[in-house]
Amino acid sequence: MQTHRRRLVSLLVICALMVQAGLMAQSPAPVAGDARASVRALFLSDIHLDPFADPGKVARLNAAPASEWPAILSAPATPTQAKEFAALQDACPTRGDDTTWVLWRSSLAAIHSDAARAQFVTVSGDLLAHSFDCKYKALLPVATPADLLAFSEKTVRTIVDTLHAALPGVPLYIAMGNNDSGCGDYQLDATHDAFLGLVAKIVGEALPEADRAAALRDFSAGGNYSVPLAGVPHTRLVVIDDLFFSGKYSTCSGKPSALPAAAQLAWLTGQIAAARQHGDLVWVMGHIPPGVDLYATVRKRANICAGERPQMFLGSESLAELLAQNADVVRLAIFGHTHDDEMRLLRRDSTAASAHGAALGVPVKVVASITPINGNRPSFTLAAIDPATATLTDYTVFMASNSTGAAATWPPEYSYSTTYHEPAFDAASLARLIPTLQSDGAAKTAASQAYLRNYFPGDISSVIQVAWPQYACSLDHDSAASFTACACAAGK
Repeated sequence: MQTHRRRLVSLLVICALMVQAGLMAQSPAPVAGDARASVRALFLSDIHLDPFADPGKVARLNAAPASEWPAILSAPATPTQAKEFAALQDACPTRGDDTTWVLWRSSLAAIHSDAARAQFVTVSGDLLAHSFDCKYKALLPVATPADLLAFSEKTVRTIVDTLHAALPGVPLYIAMGNNDSGCGDYQLDATHDAFLGLVAKIVGEALPEADRAAALRDFSAGGNYSVPLAGVPHTRLVVIDDLFFSGKYSTCSGKPSALPAAAQLAWLTGQIAAARQHGDLVWVMGHIPPGVDLYATVRKRANICAGERPQMFLGSESLAELLAQNADVVRLAIFGHTHDDEMRLLRRDSTAASAHGAALGVPVKVVASITPINGNRPSFTLAAIDPATATLTDYTVFMASNSTGAAATWPPEYSYSTTYHEPAFDAASLARLIPTLQSDGAAKTAASQAYLRNYFPGDISSVIQVAWPQYACSLDHDSAASFTACACAAGK
């Protein structure tokens, strides 16, 4: 009965999306540089759906199964919505507003229209809203931890079911982010986490049936899994929950633990080794990118040239080192977390030995967010992949015309190939492009101006505009030492 109701909801959602977007008269938008033989894919990140945007509906959502959430969320706003939400924001401060149901429906309509030919979807983490546990406890103060866990699971279920309705039959590859938890931000239990155990079924159902059993087993244990990449022969997508690598990570009881990061690093090492042994290539997807967090470094006014350490996204450099040392096999890494549209190249330290040749590095695509919480416009990315080489040949970013989703359009903002005049988003192209950005200290060239314009969707004013030479260094200097050397030289 539950399955039948879920299918019915999916049909109703997709019909509504088609009417909303006027899709009967539209055809899918092209991806620049997308040859007929290319595999198309949709890259999403940082959805941050906020079921608390109308506090008056939360009690009904809490009592209802996920299959009834679209109807509840689509109902007219409660009369006291604005007042109650403002009070909730005061109780649980955040930087701005996360993704409302109106914005998510607008996103889905655009995805159904423009990504209709996608052969797979990647979601690089952070499905849940910021301050999720705080908002839940503020609105439902007598609820138990088990109630919060169930509400978190239903939010994930709603996102995945409606995304499936927008792209029926398309595999969804989903990673978890630092906000994806049943207890708190940057928190998961070190072993057999209850949230991961619940969400594993949802993640598994989003995959092709042949891949579900292994993914369910691995994801339940540590939030990671490895599956064949749809449409790209001899290539595996290895998904990790790199929350465990963060210096902010703790268990649900608030205790730090190094065990899950060590276990995940060993698992990832084994997956890459197995792929090499079988002659396969690898894509890796997580949420928090490795390397330097320039925004946090600037915000804390770290004097790195006087010996202070730059702020890093992760608590160690082990993930970046592992990927860079296996650049001959790892064709692409996908992350999110920053909410910005970014490119990086993970290079092996020149002093580090490698048994796998002198590959140029691993190209990294940091996917911008759906949520507009930082003041950015929501966006998603359509990609073109060469199935023979598992190379990301091109991508186009589509950006909403406003941050609310109300009557929004989602035109293409830019394409990588036409903006940067490179034949592919691969290590060789980035090894040419990034040095040209680094040599332009005043950010005057067309390429630098394009990067500044596209980095923060919808607004060129950002921290990297005032610290451009240092930011450019972070594009291919992912260790604290190499970044410091580059940034201090650039500042002279």
